[in-house]
Formats: sequence, C-alpha cells, structure tokens
Amino acid sequence: MRITAIAALVLALRAVGQPVPAVEENIPWLVTFGAQSDPSWGDDDFCQIFFFVVPKGTKQPVHIRVFDPDCGGTNDEAKGTYDSRTRFSVYGGKGAISDAAARGTQPEGNFRSGNLLAMREFAADARYDGQWYTFGPFDPNAGEAMPEYGGLVFKVICEGASGDDGNLYRYFMSTRSTSNEAIEGGNAFTFEYTFRMHDDPNEVSHIYPYIDDRVVSVKQSNFDWDGDGFVRIVSVAKKGDLVLASGQNAWVHSEHKITTEEHNTSLDIRFIKRQDVAVKNNNVVFLVRNQYGELLPFFTVPIGGIPQFKPSIVARKQ
Repeated sequence: MRITAIAALVLALRAVGQPVPAVEENIPWLVTFGAQSDPSWGDDDFCQIFFFVVPKGTKQPVHIRVFDPDCGGTNDEAKGTYDSRTRFSVYGGKGAISDAAARGTQPEGNFRSGNLLAMREFAADARYDGQWYTFGPFDPNAGEAMPEYGGLVFKVICEGASGDDGNLYRYFMSTRSTSNEAIEGGNAFTFEYTFRMHDDPNEVSHIYPYIDDRVVSVKQSNFDWDGDGFVRIVSVAKKGDLVLASGQNAWVHSEHKITTEEHNTSLDIRFIKRQDVAVKNNNVVFLVRNQYGELLPFFTVPIGGIPQFKPSIVARKQ
C-alpha cells in the first residue's frame, strides 16, 4: 500500500497522540482473550498487533507502557476463575512491519518478524492490576525505518498465551518510564481493531481508517457486534452511511464507494449503541480493506483530523 501522503500529514500535524486508544476514539479498552477462549466472547483470534511510529530524528528514549497488563482483578473479564496468561512482546528492526505477515489479520506465518526487544507474560497479579508496566527504554533507532509510515516503527503484539479470560488493557508511548509523556510527532495504528465498547448507551466510539488517493471503494468487516445498535460512516462526503453490523459470533461485510473528495482523509466509523436494551461487556473486531484487498490502517489520532461532513460536497461516482 502506498501511503507517502500519510507520512507527510503525520509530520505536518506533529501529532502527540500516543494514548492507545486515543481520546478522539472514545474507546475504553483494548481486549485480548486467552488462547482457549470461545470466540463468541468477542475476540476472533486472541491476538492484537499495534504499531507505534517515532519520527526520524527523535532523541528521547522510547518507552511502551501498558496499563493493567495482568489478567485478573477490577477491569478484566473472567470466565469462571481467572486462569489466563497474556504475552506482550515489543519488536523493532528490519521486518517489524515490512514483513507482510506482520500486517495480516491472523497470527500466522512470520507475524513475530523483526528483532525482539522485550517480552513478558502476565497472569492474575495484584501488583499490576490497574497499574502501569513499562517496556524500555528503547533507542528510537531500534524501530524499523519506514518513511512511508512517518518514521521509525515499533511493533507490539499482545497474545492470549493460555486460559479463557479477557484481558482489558491500554497503551501509551512515552519518553519516560514512570509517567506518560508524549513523543512529539508520534502516532499509533493497527490493521485489525479488537476493543471493548462502553456500557453507557450514550457513549459513541470511533475508529479512523485512512483513505489514500488510490481507493475507490472499501469493504468493512466486523465480528461479534452482538446487535448493539448501529455502525455508521461519516466523512467529508458521507453524512452517516449505515454499515452492515454483525450479530453474535459472526462476521459480516459491506462495501462502500469512496469519492474523490474523501481521498487523503480519514473516515470516521461511529459505533452507536442501542438505547432500548442494555448490552454490556460488548467486545468487537473491525477491519477495512480497499478494492485491492489491502488492509487500511486505523490511526489512533486520525490523519488529517476528524472528518466533518460538508453538505456542499456532492458525491460523485468513480
């Protein structure tokens, strides 16, 4: 996928959005279940990969911080007694993202490509319940140099190593080991998003796939939405196109045309909960491909900013 425009926009915006999920997304948690889990709980493959971008020329050390990395206690989702272990791994160097397996949607092949910089497994551990654990410090140059993504890229893999419980967690890329201090110009993205919805029906969550100038249509796929309301696409040219949303333990897909006005902008995919029935602890998986079948990156801070519908734009067929 050619994303030189992404790199230029990242550098121009000087994004400082290393919380993952970001404030703009209004997503409470990332979630990864143990390897023996039932996918109907909302995780199709028990693995989630995120990439963190550090601008070239960054001098400060890089730390990847994980909030609540253990699986047990206040925030996580138990199936019976907590018996799960979660493995977090940090990779850099050649192949960390350039290897095609690293950009896939399944933990297959050489998805652990690159140089392993740090790894740790967590079970239920009160020391880390509701606390931060820090990987690093890493030399910024330990990331894989990928100008098309905006700089040096580190990969973080979260895997459900064993058990059948859900680990809810968050990330922050920081210059410090003991506090969250953003790296100027940094950002983060994934190609397949697995996350927890709010329980509050008034909360709307967002994810932001980037649309480059080659895209003429996109195919969205989502898993285990549980009929929890509506999913809509908002953009500079779309007021709120309805997305086909999945039920329990199922994948669904729908295709959506892209107009010229939407090129080099982000889409705003909105998750709007139903008001009539309370759906709690809802975990969902989401991905988007272009007409070539290539996965589109979800940047936690949307490239080009949060899109606003412009009524003056008339959608044109490609």
